[in-house]
Amino acid sequence: MNHVNIMSGISEYCKSQGCIVKINESLKDYTSFKIGGTANIVVFPDNIESLTGLMKLIKEYKANYILLGNGSNVLICENHFYGVVVITSQMNGVRAEGEKIYAGCGASLNKIANIAKANSLSGLEFAYGIPGTLGGAVYMNAGAYGGQMADVVYSSKYLDTENLEVVNLNAEQHEFAYRESVYSKNKDFIIASAVLKLKNGDMTEIESLMNKNIAARKEKQPLEYPSAGSVFKRGNNFFTAKLIDDCGLKGYSIGGAQVSEKHAGFIINKGGAKFSDVLGLIGHIKNVTYEKAHVNIECEIRIIEF
Repeated sequence: MNHVNIMSGISEYCKSQGCIVKINESLKDYTSFKIGGTANIVVFPDNIESLTGLMKLIKEYKANYILLGNGSNVLICENHFYGVVVITSQMNGVRAEGEKIYAGCGASLNKIANIAKANSLSGLEFAYGIPGTLGGAVYMNAGAYGGQMADVVYSSKYLDTENLEVVNLNAEQHEFAYRESVYSKNKDFIIASAVLKLKNGDMTEIESLMNKNIAARKEKQPLEYPSAGSVFKRGNNFFTAKLIDDCGLKGYSIGGAQVSEKHAGFIINKGGAKFSDVLGLIGHIKNVTYEKAHVNIECEIRIIEF
């Protein structure tokens, strides 16, 4: 693989499309954990057409690639990535029409929730404060405070990177389950946009519930530190954060990574944490909870090694 040719070809393509491209870029600032190595090329497509053209080039060059949204649910290693990092944060258009909201995959959930409120649309209050994008939320069926994306997704559009076709899915075709969707089971599908179906509501009541949810987050979660949110999935018959707390792991540290003293489900970067620190801490938590409670807990965050 000729990396110089790849960088040159993709740079020229991005210039022709008006997309942002960065060479030999650090990935730290593109993850909420503030951990990560560098990449040959980081590219920011801003619509489905430029994304499709970019993926066509990546296929032609047989280049490795990593897809990121807001980087709020990932842990990236600190090596150099010899390939292309595609970040969809510029695909962030949002508009409301009737009871539906049309949004790009890179739109933040906070932005969408605020537009829903401004249009007196209810049903997305649960997502206010989740530090992710629409694409990531649909991918993992994000949820909080009794709501989840499965409740509001009407349809979505994705790029099939295998054949470069754009495909539409209706609600039933998403195969939503707990922290899972058809997208989490198909690595060749890149979510481009989605339509959310909400309900008409009272703007004051919507705002009140949004404020209540964000206040609960600030009270219970360590938002002042870099993290990737809840590290582990909820158990079938137990709350994983409580299990970790009951095992005496609150405050346990490896290097700069620590089990939050505020919420045991979070691992925080208390300063200078390395990929190996977080990975080691995840392994330690899993070992201790298995030894003491005889359960295997499962990671919710996406771990990217290269």
